[in-house]
Amino acid sequence: MWGGGGGLVDVESLAGRTRCAGLDLSSTSDLTSLVLWFPPQENPDEGEHVLLPFFWLPEDSLTDVHRPTKAPLAFRWTQRRVSAFPARRTQERSTRWLACRGGDKGEVAEEEPMNSLHMVYAAVGALSVLLALFSSRIQTLPLSEPLLALLLGVALGPYALDLLAFSPETRESLLLEGTRILLAASVMTAALRFPTTSLRGLVPQFALLLCAVMPIAAIVTGTAALVLGLPVALAALVGACLCPTDPVLAASVVTGAPAQRDLPARLRKLITGESGANDGLALPLVGVAVAVVVPLTGPVESAGRLLWEVLGGVLLGAALGAVAGKSMEAATRKRELEEGPSLVFTLLLAVTVLGAARLIGAGGALAVFAAGLTYNHTVRREERDPQKNIDEAVNRYLGLPVFVLLGAVLPWSEWIDFGPAALVFVLAVLLLRRPLALLVLMRPLGLRPRDAAFVGWFGPMGVSALFYAAHSVHEGVHDPRLFAAVSLAVTASVIAHGLTASAFRRVYAHPAHSG
Repeated sequence: MWGGGGGLVDVESLAGRTRCAGLDLSSTSDLTSLVLWFPPQENPDEGEHVLLPFFWLPEDSLTDVHRPTKAPLAFRWTQRRVSAFPARRTQERSTRWLACRGGDKGEVAEEEPMNSLHMVYAAVGALSVLLALFSSRIQTLPLSEPLLALLLGVALGPYALDLLAFSPETRESLLLEGTRILLAASVMTAALRFPTTSLRGLVPQFALLLCAVMPIAAIVTGTAALVLGLPVALAALVGACLCPTDPVLAASVVTGAPAQRDLPARLRKLITGESGANDGLALPLVGVAVAVVVPLTGPVESAGRLLWEVLGGVLLGAALGAVAGKSMEAATRKRELEEGPSLVFTLLLAVTVLGAARLIGAGGALAVFAAGLTYNHTVRREERDPQKNIDEAVNRYLGLPVFVLLGAVLPWSEWIDFGPAALVFVLAVLLLRRPLALLVLMRPLGLRPRDAAFVGWFGPMGVSALFYAAHSVHEGVHDPRLFAAVSLAVTASVIAHGLTASAFRRVYAHPAHSG
């Protein structure tokens, strides 16, 4: 159809005619295009439709695009059929259709991604209302809120009802910022869950989990990713993205009345502290892997940036957390703080620290966790407990949109391309990523075999893995197999840990009750 519509167009004769404009902004390796559509002036069914396209591309990307597509863009550029400009990166990609009613006046038509977002609002809202009404019952069933949200996203996605559709670029933007905010709220909640004084005796165990178990998890997962046919560097990045324990999914295991009844406090503290800290400390592993996959800077510069992201995040978070804690104490003492604002104070603190960390280039999740721990240590328990309860409730439902989005954008075709290796990868990640390391290190960790098995199994992968995958794409890793592998492991984790949480918790508690 495109070839059959060729011909010269008198551009000047189109002036003043009714038209629609489609604008597609690229990032680094795609064309930025503007297409003007001029419908027939009289009879739309019989007249001539005119399409007037324009294309732009960063000059440095001419050869990059030629390699995978074999498109003769350099030749077309010399003929001025494609415009190149001296830059490496254009604006972040987005698509907008402008519906013009005639002349130079027009209005912006509603974008398809906005319709999808509105559908997400409605679906997540309805699901949250139902889950809230049956919140106590849900905790006793072999289901979890993230699992139900994931299934809802699959049902609304393009392979079922086809009510949600997002381009890869929109998906990456939503996942990056959505998971960033959710991760900040989750690690803040984890930092407030237990008094800091009760965590001091577990510092050696936390150090072992963070410095030994997490790197082992990255190595095992990266090795397992090789069965998918990934290059070594990309497989290492997959392992780094999947190595941290997710605080959102972990919260469904260690919070609530059933968890408090069936699990000892020490076990819940270990899972909580590890999931809060390693989400920030996984950043150096991800940064090193990204630097290998996309070597845009030298090793010294990359190491310096990673060091600043960790140390800067800890220092900034600790400072802001201390200031917030002292301010809370002063406001409470002078009775200047109302009860309502005090309940959401820590969530506001999490957003503040996250934004400040991003402004100075520090690690956001690590900064928020450090702020939460410092704030926890500064304020009195009677001030912290109501805030903790509100944070737990908000955190329980704040993650639902992310899992609905994930269900709607699951890359089924890429998973099929992996073939039987996909199942091998999933089983290796679930069974080898953490359980073996915990069983080997259970004596230094002070765990019984039953404790080591439980902590080893419940190291779920979720929001943090999605965040680091989206962060890697933002840093320049555009291989679609990265998201395919990470989303495959996350989906398997949401299903496996969602189905086993209540059952394994009861199995763990049974010997204690019977004894």
